[in-house]
Amino acid sequence: MRLDKYLKVSRLIKRRTVANDACDTDRITVNGKTAKASYNVKVGDLITVAFGAKSVTVRVLEIKETTKKSESVGMYEVVSET
Repeated sequence: MRLDKYLKVSRLIKRRTVANDACDTDRITVNGKTAKASYNVKVGDLITVAFGAKSVTVRVLEIKETTKKSESVGMYEVVSET
């Protein structure tokens, strides 16, 4: 699954266009490297999302095409927040 879609489905970022813009402005890294929106997300990847002065690192646990809001938290595990 594409990175921008994963960020939207897992509800780490609210809209896919916002996720796409975040990737374009180098605010998203996967396994320590800057990633494009087209990056193919795999289970076990570490995704870091920079929200202004705050950043969140999550580990991908599951990949689903669609999910309910209550089930979206199970798609990732928060590793760190700064």
